[in-house]
Amino acid sequence: MSPSNMNMNSRIVFFEERNFQGRSYECSSDCADMSSYLSRCHSCRVERGCFMIYDRSNYMGNQFFMKRGEYADYMSMMGMSDCIRSCRMIPMHRGQYRMRIYERENFGGQMNEMMDDCDNIQDRYRMSNCMSCNVMDGHWLMYEQPQYRGRMIYMRPGEYRNFMNQGMRFMSMRRIMDSYY
Repeated sequence: MSPSNMNMNSRIVFFEERNFQGRSYECSSDCADMSSYLSRCHSCRVERGCFMIYDRSNYMGNQFFMKRGEYADYMSMMGMSDCIRSCRMIPMHRGQYRMRIYERENFGGQMNEMMDDCDNIQDRYRMSNCMSCNVMDGHWLMYEQPQYRGRMIYMRPGEYRNFMNQGMRFMSMRRIMDSYY
């Protein structure tokens, strides 16, 4: 199956109640506003693919990565409220992963090119901050704390000039690998 076919088969099902009960909403692509489909969300099942879920509409607010599996009570498990307002399907990527991280905004300061996961940029690169980046290949998760902890943000290919407007600094990065699918 080609990666594009795999992406078309991605599917997540959200449920209003814990343990996959109550009204449900099935999604196989990006959804910028789920509020008209569900009033709350306490469990979900990712049948195929990977998704980012957001607690605000238009892919804003806190983000959480969901890979294939069942999440019978993921709201309390992840410390989320019952408000899932948008979700984004993460396309499968096969090939190399490349990202340049910069110490300062607008691609300033020390630069390092990454091709694999990094659990602590301060230890590996002697960088105290990552304030901008250029994702050249692959899809990545960036975390505000070392060891892939704390709040996270999904990064797809593109230029990200300033993380100050995110209210975060990033200390660890992980590739979203095809093994998650």
